[in-house]
Amino acid sequence: MNIVVCVKYVPDATADRKFEDDNTVDRVGVDGLLSELDEYAVEQALQFREKREGEDITVTALTVGPEKAVDAVRKALQMGADSGVHVVDDAIAGSDYLGTSLVLAKAIEKIKADTGADLVMCGMASTDASGSVVPAMLAERLGLPQVTLASVVESQGDQVRIKRDNEGSTEVIGATLPIVLSVTDQSGEARYPSFKGIMAAKKKPLETWSLTDLGLDAEQVGLSVAYTQVEDTTARPPRTAGEVVTDEDGSGATALVEFLASKKFI
Repeated sequence: MNIVVCVKYVPDATADRKFEDDNTVDRVGVDGLLSELDEYAVEQALQFREKREGEDITVTALTVGPEKAVDAVRKALQMGADSGVHVVDDAIAGSDYLGTSLVLAKAIEKIKADTGADLVMCGMASTDASGSVVPAMLAERLGLPQVTLASVVESQGDQVRIKRDNEGSTEVIGATLPIVLSVTDQSGEARYPSFKGIMAAKKKPLETWSLTDLGLDAEQVGLSVAYTQVEDTTARPPRTAGEVVTDEDGSGATALVEFLASKKFI
């Protein structure tokens, strides 16, 4: 059995994030990392393998992005994934959800033809776009059932059962492999790579594919064919200095109340 985990390289939320001239997110000139929400998908894939000791189960990390996006795959390998695939091509830049899901689906089909793909796992969303739609699009493109937003994942044989937490209720959903499965940040804390895992990751296979390798044309992806585009952006205004209220004559409380009232906090 081979589990394919889709991971995304996203700009570091603590870095100085910015947009390109075409209003797409700058993913090259800023620091990035593996999307935190995808770490939970990697963790659940590893637990799936560990709980079924004795079975031949491998975990493949798959990402689509610029050259630096390979760091997302490396992090997954350090956590314990067995192999990685990085799809990189300049034509992919600016792709929307539809374009991204197309590239991912073609890559998964290629992995399936080479080593198999019995379970496709994703995080509930990416921390940069937060769309939560790629897993469903993948399921549609791959012709597989989808089981999404799992907070608990259990499996036995080719059966998978998940729990999905809703407001005031919990759903229990079952499915038969192969499926597309997405997990939430409530599914279990993701492990930190150990020193042994970091060293071992350097020897694990990591392939780099282009659109040509997937049988796709540049005209099928990218900003020019995206159904959604950002037309304009406005930089966040610089933070201004706060107002210090001194309370020497007992007027501090009054000044504080007047400030809160002016901002409609009270």
